[in-house]
Amino acid sequence: MATWNPWQEMAQVRRDMHRAFAQAGAQAHGHNGHNGRSFPTAFLPGRAARAYPLVNVHEDAQALYVTALAPGLDPAAVQVTVQEHRLTIAGEKQRLSTDIHPEAFHRSERAAGKFVRTVTLSVEVDQEHVQADYKNGLLVVTLPKAEKAKPKQIPISLGA
Repeated sequence: MATWNPWQEMAQVRRDMHRAFAQAGAQAHGHNGHNGRSFPTAFLPGRAARAYPLVNVHEDAQALYVTALAPGLDPAAVQVTVQEHRLTIAGEKQRLSTDIHPEAFHRSERAAGKFVRTVTLSVEVDQEHVQADYKNGLLVVTLPKAEKAKPKQIPISLGA
């Protein structure tokens, strides 16, 4: 029969809390190990915000592409910045109607409020030629790779 060891349980609780705080800190700085997902409490004051907008990141030989799902945004109220190996999308999503008082809602699932989303870029990009386009609720950011980050084709010479 196993004996109960309260110190062992407390050590496990400490490890679990350390892991939770480490994940929260990493997400606050744009890093996480959860495929870009974080806490499910978007736009709630005083709590860690869910990653918004949701993004897909892909690349080809010439550029990285970040596609952000952001319906209902005013593109003029969104700031896109690139610094070092980070892309930041920040702004504010307005409520649909200011005529409706909050207590009149039966259900409100479309969040509003300020947001900041930082994506770590896998390669160095040419910051001078980054483009951002917004159409049909999608923000598409094209980040051309810096010349030194592009793959180089090495010619093979024939031996004599």
